[in-house]
Amino acid sequence: MKTLILTIAIAVSTLFGISQTTYAATGTQQVTQLSGVSNISEIEVHGNVQVYLSEGNTNQVKVYNNYYAENALVQDENGVLRITSYSPEKLVVWVTANQLAKLSAYDNAEVKSFGKFSAIDLDVKLFNNASAKLDMDTFSASISLDDCTTALLTGKIANGNIQYTHASALNTTGLEVSNLVTSVKTHRPFHMHPTEFAAL
Repeated sequence: MKTLILTIAIAVSTLFGISQTTYAATGTQQVTQLSGVSNISEIEVHGNVQVYLSEGNTNQVKVYNNYYAENALVQDENGVLRITSYSPEKLVVWVTANQLAKLSAYDNAEVKSFGKFSAIDLDVKLFNNASAKLDMDTFSASISLDDCTTALLTGKIANGNIQYTHASALNTTGLEVSNLVTSVKTHRPFHMHPTEFAAL
């Protein structure tokens, strides 16, 4: 997956700073990189977005897409990285983080890890039709699946808490958990985040 992303043709490279909203011109194949990104402790993803997540010593955000200018927003502020796009074409973002503690995905967002992602304490929440494919190595992890979300979890967790709905799909075949608590949530209407349309 990482090789596939890195081989995407790069025509234009633009650097932007911390807490700066980044927009790109339509019709040009490009990569947009946010420089000086602060320590990313939380990622919030909305809309039609595909996020590739990797662990590294340097926090880094790269956006790969022709459709970035159309209803898209990538913003880093106070340790929270917000990624939003409602274009028909998926917005592809590669995030490298070394202190991630919380991940939330809404709508049709997809989150996939590059290799094994390590964290001391990781909180993952999925809403609507969001999906996650995570290979983790964590001491503590809390995973919450709402609505019709899907999650494929592999790796190792020392202490895990997993909550899911009957409508969600959870695959933990490749996951080793020393202490695991699971529970089934009651059905509820789709979650609408208060800032869901803030970028439009």
